Amino acid sequence: MLRTTDPKDVGLLYLVTAFGFFLVGGAMALLVRAELARPELQFLSTEQYNQLFTMHGTIMLLLYATPIVFGFANYIVPLQIGAPDVAFPRLNAFSYWLFLFGGLIVLGGFLTPGGAADFGWFAYTPLSDATHSPGPGGSLWASGLIVSGLGTILGAVNMITSIACMRAPGMTMFRMPIFTWNILFTSVLILIAFPVLTAALFGLLADRNLDANVFDPASGGAVLWQHLFWFFGHPEVYIVALPFFGIVTEIIPVFARKPLFGYKGMVYASVAITVLSAVVWAHHMYATGAVLMAFFSLTTFMIAVPTGIKFVNWIGTMWRGRITFETPMLFSLGFLATFLLGGMTGVMLASPPLGFHMSDTYFVVAHFHYVLFGTIVFSVFAGAYFWFPKMTGRMLDERLGKLHFWTMFIGFHLTFLVQHWLGNEGMPRRYADYLPTDGFTLLNTLSSIGAFLLGASTLPFLYNVFRSYRYGRVAGVDDPWGFGNSLEWATTCPPPRHNFTELPRIRSERPAFELHHPHTVERARAEEDPKDPGRPHTSTP
Repeated sequence: MLRTTDPKDVGLLYLVTAFGFFLVGGAMALLVRAELARPELQFLSTEQYNQLFTMHGTIMLLLYATPIVFGFANYIVPLQIGAPDVAFPRLNAFSYWLFLFGGLIVLGGFLTPGGAADFGWFAYTPLSDATHSPGPGGSLWASGLIVSGLGTILGAVNMITSIACMRAPGMTMFRMPIFTWNILFTSVLILIAFPVLTAALFGLLADRNLDANVFDPASGGAVLWQHLFWFFGHPEVYIVALPFFGIVTEIIPVFARKPLFGYKGMVYASVAITVLSAVVWAHHMYATGAVLMAFFSLTTFMIAVPTGIKFVNWIGTMWRGRITFETPMLFSLGFLATFLLGGMTGVMLASPPLGFHMSDTYFVVAHFHYVLFGTIVFSVFAGAYFWFPKMTGRMLDERLGKLHFWTMFIGFHLTFLVQHWLGNEGMPRRYADYLPTDGFTLLNTLSSIGAFLLGASTLPFLYNVFRSYRYGRVAGVDDPWGFGNSLEWATTCPPPRHNFTELPRIRSERPAFELHHPHTVERARAEEDPKDPGRPHTSTP
């Protein structure tokens, strides 16, 4: 397995490794929440606290959320486009090892005498220079992210080439599943954003080790770092969001027993998000006073429009459908509810007056977790429950899955909903301590209780995977859910080495459904609207 170039095996390596980083980052978050549960310092020093929240943010965003995209992409995209492999199998495996070793370099900072990086995961200068953050931990942080970022860039090149050049006969661009479309757009964004981050990190390393003064505050270097970092940082939000939008878009039609509502609208909305995400970065910099606030406020408001179109598509798909609530659908609905709330607070923060008031408070922490945890973690688990039978040939236990969902959903909202109120009352982010007289104790206690419930919610999933992988119900058919649409449901569970022994005819964006339900498809085509014969009747079960 460790020498493999099979994209399915590489995808599983990505998934397992990224989930391991997720557990490490989650443990750090629990230590942070335990410290903040009560006023005064409990068991962490301020230095340890700074290291923990820095590494928590770094791990969750760059060592979990980004690489787990490639876990799903490596396994699912070649299946969905009918390809036997990816375009560059060895480069694909090399990308994984760059990610793994880069992540270990980042974590290696904990083994140095001064500890790990402690300047926050966005490393604002001059706080992150060698004077204010001495020791090798900060340099290891930057070096590890350069290495893992190179793996991400190479993975994006591989995905773009595979999607552009290796589609099966009949798989035109507008017959590709939305998940594959979104992986394509994500890969384009990676090629735009990650080289900028890499250049900034090289500059930071030069400052820390060679006294290069690239980010010298006397010459505007502090604001330069913010521009470079956030030019990467905001596209990164959509780099990790678009693939999970795609996962949810694959799941909802299956459990609503309906075709996707507005397929082309969904594609064009993803195009708009891809373009706009590259021109909204400076809304993170309102408080500097060094950006054109009217322009960046307008573009930030505009990006809510294509995201709203996606919500219309998802709701339209479920409307009057025969919905069943298996675990993948529950996590998809949890994503919809959570991301909607995060998007609403994002629209609030797009306004400069509110942005000034809420900047660097726990309101922003709550918004950020509603957008990213709500998108990434809920969708990752939705995809895991949805594609686990395809990957392993066995079904996950539904009772444990529902226990997992409800404990996670309740724990998440208990943790982060109250943080909006903490931020509105003025509690700053990144503080290790607060006074009993500040009035933050009750809400922090509730948030910490929710955090430990959220952490405990992972245990049913781990047990479920272990038990089901060995003893779970066998997925004896190609499509154990019964209403799969895309090509991965037209091959065995798990697929053979080169994915397919025989490809079905591809005549629409639903080739697997047409293969397994030919009479339903024929009946739907026969019931075309006589006033518009080009539009098929869409009330298929």
